[in-house]
Amino acid sequence: MISYWVYLKWSGLICRRPNFEGGPSLAHITVSPLYVYITYFLSLPPLAPSLSISKSKPSVAVAVLMDWSFAHKTWEKWASTSVGSSGEPLKAALLINYDPTGPSRLLSTIAEQEGMKADPVDLTEFVDFVKLNKLQTECFFIGKNQYIVTTIHENWFCARCLNTVKAAGEGAIVMQTKAFLLVALYDGSIGSASRAMASADQLAWQLSRRNL
Repeated sequence: MISYWVYLKWSGLICRRPNFEGGPSLAHITVSPLYVYITYFLSLPPLAPSLSISKSKPSVAVAVLMDWSFAHKTWEKWASTSVGSSGEPLKAALLINYDPTGPSRLLSTIAEQEGMKADPVDLTEFVDFVKLNKLQTECFFIGKNQYIVTTIHENWFCARCLNTVKAAGEGAIVMQTKAFLLVALYDGSIGSASRAMASADQLAWQLSRRNL
């Protein structure tokens, strides 16, 4: 099996992504002002889920990397002002890679997280909960907190924590975009929920603009 690294150099930022199977032993692609260096190495284990792509379509690889870079930069900027413990609307947030048509046995990966350290294995049940549309019949867990869905809309739903020890309670907002599930967690009740919703919707809107 051939695995190799993709080095993306764009405005001084280098991102490394393993993936691709097949192809020549060495390839260089130049797309001004974007410089993409693709180097293939034999017998290197991938550090992320593989991306199958035809060697005849390097432009697809560039598009994938650009989308990943955009999502990461957008998340970093959003999380810096939206997630925290100093008056920010959210106490924690997760961005989960999500494919509703993919096999359930595939483990969804955490694209980004802030304010918590989630385990991808523990999130498998949550992803199945959403994929199998169990919103009205079952509860779900995020970490040690158990939630029950209270409001359902086309691309998002709200939930309240059942086992919270906080007087004002805790809540969760889950939004689905084309490529991700955004999980926004907050402390408090109605007023806090409104702030959390506005914050989560801001990120979901920015991702949706890029069809992500």
